[in-house]
Amino acid sequence: MPEHASLLNRHRAVMPSWVPLNYAEPIEIVSGKGSRVTDAEGKGYLDFFTGILTNMLGYDVPEVREAVERQLATGVVHTSTSYLIRAQVDLAEKIARLSGIPDAKVFFTTSGTEANETALLLAAYARRSDQMLAMRQSYHGRSFGAIGVTGNRAWTNVSYAPLHTHFLHGADRMLPQFAGLSDEAYIDVCVQDLRHVLATAAGGDVAALIAEPIQGVGGFTMAPDGLFAAYKEVLDEFGILFISDEVQTGWGRTGQGFFGIENHGVTPDMMTFAKGLGNGFAVGGVVARGELMDALHAVGLSTFGGNPVSMAAANATLDYVLDHDLQANAAARGATIIGGLREAAGRIEAVRDVRGKGLMFAVELAGPEEAAAVMEACRERGLLVGKGGLYGNVVRMAPPLTLTEAEAAEGLAIIIDSLEAVNAT
Repeated sequence: MPEHASLLNRHRAVMPSWVPLNYAEPIEIVSGKGSRVTDAEGKGYLDFFTGILTNMLGYDVPEVREAVERQLATGVVHTSTSYLIRAQVDLAEKIARLSGIPDAKVFFTTSGTEANETALLLAAYARRSDQMLAMRQSYHGRSFGAIGVTGNRAWTNVSYAPLHTHFLHGADRMLPQFAGLSDEAYIDVCVQDLRHVLATAAGGDVAALIAEPIQGVGGFTMAPDGLFAAYKEVLDEFGILFISDEVQTGWGRTGQGFFGIENHGVTPDMMTFAKGLGNGFAVGGVVARGELMDALHAVGLSTFGGNPVSMAAANATLDYVLDHDLQANAAARGATIIGGLREAAGRIEAVRDVRGKGLMFAVELAGPEEAAAVMEACRERGLLVGKGGLYGNVVRMAPPLTLTEAEAAEGLAIIIDSLEAVNAT
């Protein structure tokens, strides 16, 4: 049996059946450089999904690698938050400043799921309430509490949760009752619905609204700019906190704001982050108003949160993003790709929608079979992409923020060629 087939069989024998693998013939990535990776069979790919938006700068970035190597050379891989960690303090200071949240403090975790759990705890404690607001089609993690605020049945295993959650409209413009509405009219309808939920379904105080500025698993669906500012006016009337889940939208990826929520002109009470900040190293966290963060009376820590190696990687990654103005690069390269996809969509019957901001964009297809076929076609042509959407019919992409003009053009050509090939079958 070939080694690749043997590895696949071994994977299936010991890994859960609910952990999916991309492609009919899954690949093993063994090396990478810049925006490109190579599989175990020697085939190269331009990577437009970057480990699910995690390898934000691409692969083998000298500044990140050298920062990690310097930390490893000290012999200190881990100490725990029981000790001072200089790199942790350095990174927290940068994030607090960039967040725009007044008197901000930062708590580090190892993942976005853990970050969201922390934010939900802070909100529930501050408001003495187990009631939350969340968005339909949302995804906030795999843990028990995070699943409770996830509005996507494909990612929710149980009907019960430690939280009592009410789900709002805001990223579901495709529904027939909203067809033809302008952004202004849609925002007004959503705000009236929020008020109705608070007047009917909610019982007493509600702790917080948690929302992704652009929904990741939801297929990069998004609320029109300004919706969350309109929501926050209502939330403030009731003292309800606002948590912006920036796990996928942070660090300039949308091109229009350093954090996705900036597109709505509002400063949240808390933001959660993870994924791209470590450029592949495990890091997540919450940045919140100081009085919220300090309010908990019980002792708490995250064993690997603030880990010296991850902090070295995250500091180097964030510095690289700022020093090279990758937000501007995301805006420019994204405009090229999204514009090209929208132009091509008019002649490709299978395409239902093209959407995105910066280097976070998606193509919605007629059904999940078409989306799977486009993924396979892209792989055959040397491009890795992802999949999502409430019905699994969306091809979603998020290249490295370092993507060059030539790579953007190359990727765009492959996507269009793949869409046309699938459309012709």
